Amino acid sequence: MAKTTTELLARQKVRARRHRRVRRKVMGMPDRPRLTVFRSNKGIYAQMIDDLGGTTIVSASSLDVKESGINKTQVAEKVGELLAARAKEKNIDKVVFDRGGYLYHGRVKALADGARKGGIKF
Repeated sequence: MAKTTTELLARQKVRARRHRRVRRKVMGMPDRPRLTVFRSNKGIYAQMIDDLGGTTIVSASSLDVKESGINKTQVAEKVGELLAARAKEKNIDKVVFDRGGYLYHGRVKALADGARKGGIKF
């Protein structure tokens, strides 16, 4: 059954509302940046942001993962590990997690677990 345009827009509005609610409480500092997640149907993207300076410190996405034959959840975990490795190069070990209005489940949780496995604390 195909989704109508109004159903898709309603879904986007609900996610945007959840994201605004999370962003009111979550703020990235230079010593503890915000790890934010964006999830699309095909990929997943994560970046660490210093909100005071308005800069992206480290980023990683499913486009950077060169493995084939693994599902999207496994790709998300690899992205988390890659992000953690890049953050370690910049001496970042603590972050504030911003789930981007998505439920903490599935690919978002896998990315967080991958980052934790890579040594990031949040």
